[in-house]
Formats: sequence, C-alpha cells, structure tokens
Amino acid sequence: MRIKSIALLFALVLSPAALVLAQQPQQNPASPAPATAAKPQAQEPPQKSPTTIKAQVNLVDVLFTVLDRRNKLVSSLEKQDFKVLDDNQPQDIRYFSKQSDLPLRIGMLLDTSNSIRDRLKFEQDAADNFLFSVLRRNKDEAFVMTFDDEPQVVQPFTGDTGLLRDQILRTRAGGGTAVYDAIYQACVNELSHPPRPPGDQPDIVRRVMILISDGEDNLSTRTRAEAIEMAQRTSVVIYTISTSTQWVTLDDPNKERSGNRKYHLTEGDKILQDLADETGGRSFYPYHVDDLDQSFQDIGEELRNQYSLAYNPTNHTLDARYHKIKVEIPDHKGYQVRARRGYYARANQNTASKPAAMAN
Repeated sequence: MRIKSIALLFALVLSPAALVLAQQPQQNPASPAPATAAKPQAQEPPQKSPTTIKAQVNLVDVLFTVLDRRNKLVSSLEKQDFKVLDDNQPQDIRYFSKQSDLPLRIGMLLDTSNSIRDRLKFEQDAADNFLFSVLRRNKDEAFVMTFDDEPQVVQPFTGDTGLLRDQILRTRAGGGTAVYDAIYQACVNELSHPPRPPGDQPDIVRRVMILISDGEDNLSTRTRAEAIEMAQRTSVVIYTISTSTQWVTLDDPNKERSGNRKYHLTEGDKILQDLADETGGRSFYPYHVDDLDQSFQDIGEELRNQYSLAYNPTNHTLDARYHKIKVEIPDHKGYQVRARRGYYARANQNTASKPAAMAN
C-alpha cells in the first residue's frame, strides 16, 4: 500500500495537468450545475498586444563643407540657407546639424607597387607629416594599409603616432597595383566599424581616407564604381595625394621652387581626382612634401567643421540606379559646397530611423 501511495504521488508531481485537475472539485455529470456557475463572470477588458509597425526608411545623408571665394571655411549657415536636389528634384531636408570637433578615424592607404618605387620616400614623408599635423592625442585614431598585388593592414587603428610612423617607414615597393580593392576593403573591413570614442562621448566619428598613389590600377577585382559606392555607403571622404610628377614641366630650374609650374594631369591623376570629387574630398598634386604643409592644415580644419543633412527622396525607387546629389546655397552665390556627388539606390541604403552617418 505504501508503494502504491508513493507511485501515485510521483505521478502527480510529474503531471501538472493532473495536479490542476486534482485541485478542482469533482462534479456528478447528472446533477445540475451549482448556482454560482450560472452567474456571468466579470470580464476584464481585453489586453491590447503591442503592435509592431515595420517601415523602410530610405534616408540619404550628406556630409559637406562650405567654402567662400578665398577657400576659407564657412561655418555659420543654418538649415534654411541650403537647398538639396536629388536628380534635379528639390527635397525636404529632414535632419540638419553642424558638426565640429568630431573624433577622426583615418585610413592611411599607401601605394607600395613597383610603379612608385622612385617616390616611396615622398609617400612615407607625406603620410608621416599628415598624421603628425592632423591626429590629436587621445581623440583621433588611424590605421595604415599598404597595397601592391593586394591590400594589407600593417598597423590597425591606433592613436599612437609613433607606431603609425614605424610601420610607414617599413614599407617597401614592389608588385602590381590594386587601388580599387584597397579602397573597397578599407571601407568594408575598417572604416565601416571604426573604434568608438572613449568615455561618454557621443558615438559619432568622422571617417576619412588618405590615398597616396599614382592612381594606376592593374590588378583589382573591384571596379572604380564599386570602390566609390562603398566609400559613399560608409560615409568615407577620400583625400588623394598623387605621387606622379609627370604633370610638372620645368623649363627653368628656378620655377620648381617658385611654384610656377605647368600642369598636365595623367590618367592616374584624373582617377584620383574622380575618387576625391565623388566622395566630397580633395585631390592634391604636390612636387615636394613641403607643398602639402598648408594643405594638411586645411584638411584638418575642414574635417572638424562640417555640416550634415538628410532627406527622404521623393523619387526614391530601389532600382540600384545612381542618383545625383547637389547641395546649393541660393542666397550666397560666392560660396562653394564640397560634398559627395551621389548615391546608389540599394535596398539597404539606410534601414534605421536616422542616417547612418549621424548614427555612427
């Protein structure tokens, strides 16, 4: 008998349904239901389940700089001063902000192919001077990538200029040139998720690429259009520095120092110019590293004093087509805007409620 009682207890413990039934009063099916059962139970108002509304937000964000006739920064404009066109169609500006003194995340891309062997020392000095001119201690970070036959990160993100310089000075030239692959990989693998600022600072950084090369590509698996698109999608501004000196014609040796030079851009130089123009950066064609001193200071100032706006394209369709962007300042004809020239209408252009450039 004791064994049967234990077995019954064990069965009830294992069966929640049996336990619930055991707690309910037993009724005879033939007998009428108790009077209390006939009374209607008080009904509680139905609980409203939370509703999830999914909507795709196709925000296009534009980061830009405004310069006056003397190429000096203009940082006092407001939202109402600007007009944005998408394929020549006026758009309503949804977000607008002035962004100053943001942490920089810089990708230093050095061409180490055989074609720049004679200008390798120039590359090293230019990269070193830029980092020492622009990088701020405990705020900005940079990485160094070299590329010849293929891209390679030789120094990950760091704020230590000494480590960056050491890796720059160790570079050696040799092999082919894969410029577009380097830009693409730098955007996807490094600049798309750069280190966050320390402490409680807002998680907003400025993504920058400094590309030092002759612009001649002969090995990339990616195209120039793909490289530009990836830079635009990750909000990377590209500044290019040409290593070519073929555009310099010196009829008189004294002209070299006086700056009186005849310019003739090579095909590689035009590619560098296109990469910079399409992403809102600038291209430089120096003969000496000293020619870049003022340019580096200007770049540093530009990157810390920019505007940002975003809009929902009224003519938006996910057609993968390239759309041209133009930012205008109607009441200030002498001002020039430096911004990326367009974007590709992909399905995952932006999926958040804020533009990617503002949220990262």
